[in-house]
Amino acid sequence: MAGMADEQAIRDAFRWQAGFATRSDSPLTARVCAVLADLLDRESLLGRGVLDWPGEPIADALPLRVAGGFHALARSGRAPDLAQVYAGQVTASDEVAHVLRAAIAVHDAELAGWLAGPPQTNEVGRSAVLMAGLLVLAARFGPQVELLEIGSSAGLNLLMARYAFRLGGVAVGGEDAALRFEPEWHGPPPPAADVRIAGARGVDVAPVDVADPAQAERLTAYVWPDQPARLQRIEAAIALARAHPPHLEQGDAGAWLEARLAEPQPAGTTRVLMHSVVWQYLSPATQARVEAAMARAGEAADAERPLGWLAYEGERSLNQHALMLRAWPGGGVPERLATAHAHGAWIRWRRPRPGSSPKPLVVPAQAGTPLVLHAQG
Repeated sequence: MAGMADEQAIRDAFRWQAGFATRSDSPLTARVCAVLADLLDRESLLGRGVLDWPGEPIADALPLRVAGGFHALARSGRAPDLAQVYAGQVTASDEVAHVLRAAIAVHDAELAGWLAGPPQTNEVGRSAVLMAGLLVLAARFGPQVELLEIGSSAGLNLLMARYAFRLGGVAVGGEDAALRFEPEWHGPPPPAADVRIAGARGVDVAPVDVADPAQAERLTAYVWPDQPARLQRIEAAIALARAHPPHLEQGDAGAWLEARLAEPQPAGTTRVLMHSVVWQYLSPATQARVEAAMARAGEAADAERPLGWLAYEGERSLNQHALMLRAWPGGGVPERLATAHAHGAWIRWRRPRPGSSPKPLVVPAQAGTPLVLHAQG
């Protein structure tokens, strides 16, 4: 973790977050973050926790931790004036500041508690970006994939086999899917390949159990309040996860991945590590452990047992998120497949690099293999 930021850098992080929220069509989140940048002081537990933050405030998503706490409090009905701010009925900065200050006075310890862990939006819109990457791997190596996700949160993206997508004119998934995604698409279409998800497992250092109403509510509170489509989407995904619990474990990403990569890999199945907006939360030691484990597994990969790595992570210097692919066979050379909206609202696709697509495997369907996603151009 980086050294402690000074107070000005922390206040600037809230202003940066306000700007990012504005660009991401969440003026309410922007307004709250902008007001908090000036409002917070060391007279409260929350203020001291924020202004004495020991890490890097943007990488640690410090403003979003605080924003999640205020949204949860507004949703609870225990702070009617704050609920008016979150309903867009109070918009003037001085009035918003008065309401936030009053909320801190009454609910200080509760709000400060939200600093203890990073936000876990588990944004299911990101599954559309990850699915686009899976289409590339399926076109290259064959339809059958095994998904390993680190930083899974509640595991909502592990359920992507139960979702349907339309990606640049390529339809993936069934008509009866519980959730459907059609992000705004720019550029050429992805490959029209079939994807057969043979298994999907995930790990998180602090998994969210959406069967617990309190944990589900906390997850929902991290979604920006003036984006009703996202709120409806996460509520639908939570309901689906309760009906079909994802395979989710608690643990360290590096140790868990090493153990999964050591397991036998069936011939004709591409093993895929995937993650989305989680890398910044991993310690340098865990990052190095993940990279080393994938490098070792990549050396052992071959045409019958390929390996893929899909990373959908933020690039703060460019104010965007990118989908990167590494594949073995292929040397694990990083390929930039797309840039995308932080919540999957749009995808700007790039053609995979020339010469990166070996002849696909022809893999017969296995008896009893569920969840086949057929893609049509």
